[in-house]
Amino acid sequence: MSLLETLARTLDVTLPIFSMLMLGVVLKRWRWIDRPFIDTASALVFRGAMPVMIFLNTLEADLSAIEPWLPVYFAIATLATFLLSWLWALRWVERADRGAFVQGAFRGNGAILGLAFAGGMYGSYGLSVGALLIATLIPLYNALSVLVLSLYRPERRVSVGNILLGMAKNPLILSVFAAFCWRSLGLPMPSWVSTTGHYFASLTLPLALLCIGGTLSLAAFRDTGRATIEASLLKMVWLPLLSTLGAWACGFRGPELGMLFLYFASPSAAAGFIMAQSMGANARLAASVIALTTLISVVTITFGLFVIQLIG
Repeated sequence: MSLLETLARTLDVTLPIFSMLMLGVVLKRWRWIDRPFIDTASALVFRGAMPVMIFLNTLEADLSAIEPWLPVYFAIATLATFLLSWLWALRWVERADRGAFVQGAFRGNGAILGLAFAGGMYGSYGLSVGALLIATLIPLYNALSVLVLSLYRPERRVSVGNILLGMAKNPLILSVFAAFCWRSLGLPMPSWVSTTGHYFASLTLPLALLCIGGTLSLAAFRDTGRATIEASLLKMVWLPLLSTLGAWACGFRGPELGMLFLYFASPSAAAGFIMAQSMGANARLAASVIALTTLISVVTITFGLFVIQLIG
């Protein structure tokens, strides 16, 4: 495959996703969508459409074709990126900003953008593997985020029981668990139920991308410039680079390596702003990191995918 063909294939994957994000920005500016719509649509995606999509893709996946060590490496690398972000914050970031900084630097939007890129790049295989990675990242992201945010806001402690209960009630985790139970019981799936489910699940990515685009704003960047840039470079350049090289050194190749890169290179998760705000951390820093990493990802993810395809 020539350089131009490789570039064209890469852009075929990334440009539709980034175009939907920009469409969300435009529709918000034109007031075709507003904050109440975004809140309602986001809830519909998180509680309904995305769990159905993950359930169906996990149910229909050929698990024998999935590398079993993939989620294990992903979990280890996620913990490593968390620790590296924390070490950086201890050295260079003011104490009051460390919680939001660390969360913004290590917590990626894999549940939406990572899954969107995985599906665009690897089709049904990417969605199936992506569902397993989501089941890995959600407990990790939530537990580590609460840990670091609580540490730097000791007056607002959160009980371990509430954290575990929140994870147990998470619709995305429950959908993966339900799919494995369904598979293990060998229950049939009526074709009309499957078709209806796929119709509903097809709302997930376009609606989620529009909502993310509608919430993007760099207004907070003026007050958090240096910390935002440092967290964004960690999230979009250094940590994905180290994690992907580590995966390559561990023997991952082909789609598995590409999948890991896409999840490590996903921009900072929008849920991080809500968690930072609710726990008294620097919410403006969290918001500006989310916005800047999403914009940077246009370049970094496109370039990274191009290189991975170029080297086979």
